[in-house]
Amino acid sequence: MTSLRTLGSSDLEVFPLSLGGNVFGWTADEETSFAVLDAYAAAGGNFIDTADSYSAWIEGNKGGESETIIGKWVKARGNRDDVVIATKVSQHPEYQGLSAANIKAAADASLRRLDTDHIDLYYTHFDKPEVPVEEIIGALDELVKAGKVRHIAASNISADRLRASLDFSDREGLARYVALQPHYNLVSRDTYEGPLQDLAAKEGLSAVPYFSLASGFLTGKYRPGTTVDSARAEGAAKHLQSERGRQVLTALDEIAAAHGAQVATVALAWLAAQPTITAPIASARTVDQLPALLEVADLKLTDEELTRLTRASS
Repeated sequence: MTSLRTLGSSDLEVFPLSLGGNVFGWTADEETSFAVLDAYAAAGGNFIDTADSYSAWIEGNKGGESETIIGKWVKARGNRDDVVIATKVSQHPEYQGLSAANIKAAADASLRRLDTDHIDLYYTHFDKPEVPVEEIIGALDELVKAGKVRHIAASNISADRLRASLDFSDREGLARYVALQPHYNLVSRDTYEGPLQDLAAKEGLSAVPYFSLASGFLTGKYRPGTTVDSARAEGAAKHLQSERGRQVLTALDEIAAAHGAQVATVALAWLAAQPTITAPIASARTVDQLPALLEVADLKLTDEELTRLTRASS
């Protein structure tokens, strides 16, 4: 049985791989999404990540499709107390921004779609520097006090804004961010490493990175001369054009072969071993894609292997 990890200073115990819900209602229909969620839960997984805006970018969608599918699945399985649901506010077409009024209205809409009375982890999806941190934290604190949200977190935020938010929470005795969701992987390190990671470490925040597999590039399926049938193929394939991307693939291939593991598992294992990281996020649009993600819970790379990947990605 894979041991769970504590998320920051919260009482949330989570599986070391967070299942990304961005594909639910996009590249995975409801039936397939249920199958993926069932397989994840059967393996001990309990940490589901979504956002109120998933997947508003698809023609015919309004946003909230992922939350709705997750809500239906939880109700059908009767397992609400067994899963940690994380969602986000600021990007839904009808609930844009981080004003206090919008945060509260968006949270109520998410609760309806998720068909639940509480959100376990509520992120500000993209920070809005024009909104004072006092207004954002104040609104989030009201949601916590009302029992609608258990814990709060931030995604896509600068170190300065995070520092100001934490200071305000501490000064006023209000709800405090317990986690951070940065863009971070082997081919995108400067999006987290540095002041933001240092602050998270100093303040005891857990990091739950997104784009953990660089839109699929770090699964190893993108190779010179190959064509991949994926909605994210263009973004992933661009990494083949960089020397760093090719160096990372070479190192991943050799380490994966040494462990008898898949490339994606090794890429996630490197990420999981980095300071502050509690659970990388990765999504699966089919059940067949799930085992390589779940195996990160059991794969431990040697110090030499970790160093090799770090150097290859520098």
